[in-house]
Amino acid sequence: MHQFIRPTALTTCQKCGKPVQPHIICKNCGYYKGKEFLNVMAKLSKKEQKLKAKELEKHEDHEGHDHEKAPK
Repeated sequence: MHQFIRPTALTTCQKCGKPVQPHIICKNCGYYKGKEFLNVMAKLSKKEQKLKAKELEKHEDHEGHDHEKAPK
């Protein structure tokens, strides 16, 4: 057998930190390379929009704290 199935390579989204395939728009936040391509909030209800916004803010806040602790 010369055919092998390889696992899909994943990277992390720069915006939300979720795993995503390379060169693919993130399905969680709609961003690719720091630019918004899909407005994922438009399809959600108001309640879901609030939850999603909190989730994204939580990740951004956590990401910001990691950079502050880095030695200079």
